[in-house]
Amino acid sequence: MANKYNAVDSRTRSSVSIFIVAGLCCFFYLLGAWQRSGFGKGDSIALEMTKSGANCNILPNLNFETHHSGEAGIIDDSDSKTTVFKPCPPKYTDYTPCQDQRRAMTFPRESMIYRERHCPAPGDKLHCLIPAPQGYVTPFPWPKSRDYVPFANAPYKSLTVEKAIQNWIQYEGNVFRFPGGGTQFPQGADKYIDQLASVIPIENGTVRTALDTGCGVASWGAYLWKRNVVAMSFAPRDSHEAQVQFALERGVPAVIGVLGTIKMPYPSSAFDMAHCSRCLIPWGSNDGLYMKEVDRVLRPGGYWVLSGPPINWKTNYKAWQRPMEELQEEQNKIEEIAKLLCWEKKSESGEIAIWQKTMDTESCRAEQENSGATFCKSEDTDDVWYKKMEQCITRNNNGNSNEAPRGIKPFPERLNAVPPRISSGSIPGVSVEAYLEDNKQWKKHVNAYRKINKIIDSGRYRNIMDMNAGFGGFAAALQSPKLWVMNVVPTIAEKNTLGVIYERGMIGIYHDWCEGFSTYPRTYDLIHASGVFSLYNDKCDFEDILLEMDRILRPEGAVIFRDEVDVLVKVKKIIGGMRWDSKMMDHEDGPLIPEKILVAVKQYWVGNSTSAQ
Repeated sequence: MANKYNAVDSRTRSSVSIFIVAGLCCFFYLLGAWQRSGFGKGDSIALEMTKSGANCNILPNLNFETHHSGEAGIIDDSDSKTTVFKPCPPKYTDYTPCQDQRRAMTFPRESMIYRERHCPAPGDKLHCLIPAPQGYVTPFPWPKSRDYVPFANAPYKSLTVEKAIQNWIQYEGNVFRFPGGGTQFPQGADKYIDQLASVIPIENGTVRTALDTGCGVASWGAYLWKRNVVAMSFAPRDSHEAQVQFALERGVPAVIGVLGTIKMPYPSSAFDMAHCSRCLIPWGSNDGLYMKEVDRVLRPGGYWVLSGPPINWKTNYKAWQRPMEELQEEQNKIEEIAKLLCWEKKSESGEIAIWQKTMDTESCRAEQENSGATFCKSEDTDDVWYKKMEQCITRNNNGNSNEAPRGIKPFPERLNAVPPRISSGSIPGVSVEAYLEDNKQWKKHVNAYRKINKIIDSGRYRNIMDMNAGFGGFAAALQSPKLWVMNVVPTIAEKNTLGVIYERGMIGIYHDWCEGFSTYPRTYDLIHASGVFSLYNDKCDFEDILLEMDRILRPEGAVIFRDEVDVLVKVKKIIGGMRWDSKMMDHEDGPLIPEKILVAVKQYWVGNSTSAQ
């Protein structure tokens, strides 16, 4: 009898078990369908974790063996020990690895070679954290930052004396004030730009991207911003103490750079306007080598502005303390080279001369050939990384149709229009449809970032960098007068897309992340790294890239990583020893996607007596 009841009980329990298992299966099936539908994204969970400060080292309930096959499946984290990086000695507070002054002095001075990039060998790289100076504070928000920089952030007064009468910079208590003056515009950049705008269509969106060679503290670029023009400014390290550092502290795009023997790290036909205000570049020397390089990066129809010597030499030769004959010869050479390049002189007033590059590339080429000009043989006019400048003229169309320059719309319309390099098929394997889909995806990604970090476009982050910019979708989705993005296209990227970024009316630069970036420490508020570490896997050490990111990131600055989960686990382990706080989060489409998001914030700390000596 007992056996009979036991058998019935066993069958009952079995039926209940089957019912429970079936119910759970249905529940999890519906849960998965809900997540994939777009309504069950992990963003709200991530936001709650961010609010609560929960420690989210790796998101729970992710079974990588089940969900993902191949390399993303099993994570080998057998060596669980995290390397703790110590602070560098205080003398490295403003260290720039590829423009180190001691290393620079070992190179020849002719043609400014010693001012070019000279990076340390892998064995000579620093493996410590660059300290901020004592008293460092978060820069003022834009637009106040245009005019004021905290003294503690860049404590160098030499320019206040050297450029006192030119209104570059003034020291007032615990801040530097920038009145907006310059060597060629002591009355202020605004009035100077008004003069240029009487000739150049600066106000209507035709001119959007500008290049400032020898920029000083970048007041020209700072005051162009309110006219919806974004300038890429560059100057050598320490020609004037901390000039590029001041520019970036002000919230103005700038890099350390020089016209020497190497091509500029920008694509051809990139800029609507190029500018030199007493920049001391010998434009007429060496058969106009530097003018030919400006011609390469200047878009057909673009403008070149030269103010200062030798323009108006007849009036100023005594003030410049230079012989009349020398100045006359210099201007004659500039005029001859401009004519060879098919630049039409539009204006010469006072010490300002303005030329416009022709739009009629075909008739120009015929004239150049008749004059015996040499054309560059390279078919890829954007292949410039560490390439020597050449004594030749770059063909204007860069493989595009002759209509490409005319196809660029005024800004802001050009930001979301299809760029000529895309519509003409100049980038192999990229269709108009693929480009538009990429834009759509980045709008979606950036919306997810806004949920994770609600202050991302509030003005808290002014200087932003995208380390692997692609077509510039991240920057385009963030577009705001409160911020700017340095779009970096890695030199090892599968597709060379930097020209597309410029055609959209944004700025950027080529760079190899196995080396130091051409900027001072603490110059970016937010860094975006999408696919960077997958791209550089087995190319160079993750540790070196992350230490460089730490160098250029401000204290309390943020980083957003987007990459495969196994890559981000390695990254998270390294930054655990870098005084960064971090959290791993699901892709916005849910936990089944192998790509994840890692957000990090650099802790505030400054160099002190306890730093490693």
